[in-house]
Amino acid sequence: MAVTDKFPLIGIYGGTFDPIHYGHLRVAEELLDIAGLRRMIFVPSGAPRLRAAPTASRGHRAAMVRLAIQDNNRFSLDEREINRPGISTTVQSLREYRRELGDNTALCFVLGIDAFAKINQWSEWHELFDLCHFIVVTRPGFVSIKADQNLPDEVRKALSSRCVTNVSDLESQSCGFIYTAQTSLLEISASQIRSLISAGKSIRYLLPENVAEYMKFNRLYTGNL
Repeated sequence: MAVTDKFPLIGIYGGTFDPIHYGHLRVAEELLDIAGLRRMIFVPSGAPRLRAAPTASRGHRAAMVRLAIQDNNRFSLDEREINRPGISTTVQSLREYRRELGDNTALCFVLGIDAFAKINQWSEWHELFDLCHFIVVTRPGFVSIKADQNLPDEVRKALSSRCVTNVSDLESQSCGFIYTAQTSLLEISASQIRSLISAGKSIRYLLPENVAEYMKFNRLYTGNL
């Protein structure tokens, strides 16, 4: 690739998606514009290493993501972690993406500020910066990731030379930068949805209707939708 060429930006959005909801979808949609992503790949985790096992099965969670994104041709589903036996690690998936896409694509891993604050607990976390950029999603009013007092010292040290404020920086190389993106505030969580279902309360307008119908048909999370 010539020095003047730009690296195409591909978003990687990992998570349990237990279930996927409008909070996830709105973040993904806004990042297409904010960060100039060519597309966003949703990667449901199989068995996460650092959190409790998801409530819904791997197959159900993948099916719900597929339904939720089916009308957006810039969204796609990747089931590699769903189909991978055992524990899912981000570094393994990113190594695979890098082998498949080569060095002329900029991979942008999307995560929230709370998850990024714990990145030092991830498997082989230092290598992640050699595989992808990070797009850290924050909310309106967030001042600076460098000023976040919740970050461990070793994470703060990693920030010192990697934080950028322009999308053009992400396009200048295939990996290694941290870009902060402010997105709309949608106070929706998967745990909230599961609790509402368990209590027999409505979840309308929190997630796509076809996902809600799928959950109802398959009696996911117990209770009435």
